[in-house]
Amino acid sequence: MSIIYSIKIKYLNLFPLLINAFNAMKNILSKTPIQLSKIFLRIPVFQEQVKQNQHQSLKRRLRRASEQLGNNTIEISLAVINDLEKIAHSYPQYHWTIVDILTTFVRKNAPYMPQEEVRSNLSTKIRVDIQAALTVIARRDANKDPVNEQLDLSFTDMRGANLKEANLQQTNLYQANLAGANLREANLAGAILSAANLEGANLYLANLEGAILSAANLEKANLSEANLHRASLYLASLHGAILYDTILDEANLRETKFSE
Repeated sequence: MSIIYSIKIKYLNLFPLLINAFNAMKNILSKTPIQLSKIFLRIPVFQEQVKQNQHQSLKRRLRRASEQLGNNTIEISLAVINDLEKIAHSYPQYHWTIVDILTTFVRKNAPYMPQEEVRSNLSTKIRVDIQAALTVIARRDANKDPVNEQLDLSFTDMRGANLKEANLQQTNLYQANLAGANLREANLAGAILSAANLEGANLYLANLEGAILSAANLEKANLSEANLHRASLYLASLHGAILYDTILDEANLRETKFSE
């Protein structure tokens, strides 16, 4: 088939569409000015109705997603989490609602376990859907977080979670179990990690500036080149922790327990 013949076929296929468009414009232009003015006046009303229906549809999707998470198979939960991240990207006004749905899901389905019950079991695998939710939370656009709002992942069991380069600044991680977690280069500036279990966690190059680590368990944690400037380590345990080039200037080290 020649190139010229292909072009002819292409434009012949477009011909019915052009005719329909022409007829539609002819119908509009044939109307009286009064009718045309009424049509144009209705356009903003129609646009507002479309917008409201869209928001209602999204709200229903979010409500259904919140109900489905944790109440179905892991495969369905993964699909829902993926859908929620797409909505958050496309509709910034629902960003924090979706973050709240995901953090609630993690708290509900990965509750805190006392450290003494898990101390000898650092290799526990985190549930796939919990990891997926944490990944979305960790890589969210934090610039869209509302002022004075705080991520709440307190009392959660996130042993072995991959949170490399996670943005967890100012996050409430009170009594969270992060034993064996990968927090390499994570931003934990100002985070609340009081009584958190970070035994064996990888915190290489992590930013913990101003973080509250009072009574936290950091035994055998890798804190090499981590920034703990002005962090509170009151009563924290650092037995066996790797502190190569760790920044500890102005940190509160009162009653901090180092290796003997």
